[in-house]
Amino acid sequence: MNLKLATRKSKLAQVQTDYVMDLVEELHNIKCEKVLTDTLGDKRLDVTLDKIGGKGVFIKELEKLMIDGKAHGGVHSMKDVPYELPDGFSIAATPIREDVRDAFVSMNGVSFFNLPKGARVGTSSKRRSEQILLLRPDIEIVPVRGNVQTRIDKIENENLDGIVLAAAGLKRLGLEGIITNYFETNEIIPAIAQGALGIEIHESCEYADELRALDNEEVRICVEAERSFMRELKGDCHSTIGAYASIEDDVMTIMGIYEVNGNLVKDTIIGNKEEYLNLGKKLSQVILNK
Repeated sequence: MNLKLATRKSKLAQVQTDYVMDLVEELHNIKCEKVLTDTLGDKRLDVTLDKIGGKGVFIKELEKLMIDGKAHGGVHSMKDVPYELPDGFSIAATPIREDVRDAFVSMNGVSFFNLPKGARVGTSSKRRSEQILLLRPDIEIVPVRGNVQTRIDKIENENLDGIVLAAAGLKRLGLEGIITNYFETNEIIPAIAQGALGIEIHESCEYADELRALDNEEVRICVEAERSFMRELKGDCHSTIGAYASIEDDVMTIMGIYEVNGNLVKDTIIGNKEEYLNLGKKLSQVILNK
């Protein structure tokens, strides 16, 4: 029997699932197939995510396929995964992380920092919007939702000067060439787990060991440090929250941003990577106490 992986129908979601399928086939010599579904987050593009249930709107239908025995696992962008999963579900592996940065795609090749005053920039993310306005208070933010190609099309259709997207998605789709400029992580702190893939399983999964074997430890502990920060602050789609953890030798550096009493607060802490969960919690306390 083939190992069945549930995924959304978007081109990016399928590219990401193809990557996981290739890993499974290469490591275990097990044939895989995709089980495609639409999620509420894909269907309701007319409203912001916080109005229809937050992050979980991209994974609930995949979880139902697992419960119903139609899929053995689900492949997610980890930034779409809430910090609390339903009973019986877990993240078996985080096999890879792409470029974590946000990127600016311009209408006519003008860098974000050279845009004229009052330029119209598209994003549906509170995290991006508020950090963009810290860099350029004169920018007009225009809400845009949809898959990557839909948002790119809106540059012209809605007469925008450009849009801000995750670099990871553009690179995975082979669209790196349309990026006008990148925001360094200290300019716009990424979303929690941005660029990382996660494989979710139900406790009944018969291929649990095979999927767990795909885990990349360094990716996992960085993602878990960021998710620990999010969990401590109870961050969701209503929140302006971001974090990025990186490791050099045995040292983890984690930077975070969170809105406290109407003010955006940024900070960074450093510690031993073995303390990754505590570092996320500690950073949340440092930011709350500023």
